[in-house]
Amino acid sequence: AEIAARVGFDYVCVDMQHGMADRRDLLTMLQAIQPQSRRVLVRVPANDISVIGWALDMGATGVIVPLVNSAAEAEAAVRAPRHPPDGDRSMGPTRAIRIFGEACVEQAGEAIQCIPMIETRRALENLDEILAVPGVDVAYVGPSDLSVNLGLGRGNNDGKPAFDEALATILDACRRHGVVPGIHSNAGLAKRRLEEGFRVVT
Repeated sequence: AEIAARVGFDYVCVDMQHGMADRRDLLTMLQAIQPQSRRVLVRVPANDISVIGWALDMGATGVIVPLVNSAAEAEAAVRAPRHPPDGDRSMGPTRAIRIFGEACVEQAGEAIQCIPMIETRRALENLDEILAVPGVDVAYVGPSDLSVNLGLGRGNNDGKPAFDEALATILDACRRHGVVPGIHSNAGLAKRRLEEGFRVVT
């Protein structure tokens, strides 16, 4: 985590969904990252308000939320990082307030990034409704789950029409809705993804 933070990327992402990090690890990882990189996204294990709020209380600056399949699920994800009356998050910025000051409470609605993942057939079918939800400023593709949901093998399936068309559909919808397109990637594909139009590439 410390090495990744020192490289100079725009952000560091801690993967609590498929990675090895869990609640026991996140605090010390954030403590290692944030002297070098203030922007830390946490890919939470589920669209769960308690986990989302907890990650933000520890000092994450945003969350990537997996398996968002409908407008209702997007609305739940967007409300989870925000305090009432704009959201449902419980008040307890345990570490965040020591890192960011009172602004982390006052500006939570504007400063925190809540990024739903588009990675299923249902999400593709409901894409316009998901991207129209206020507070969805970034949409993030999980290419392996998307591939499996399209009946393809896991991983990236560039060159296969169903996969290429799905990425093109997502990029087009993001442009129409003014949403930033993002995608999970790898070193070999990152340049291609940027050229395709993705603006957040992990």
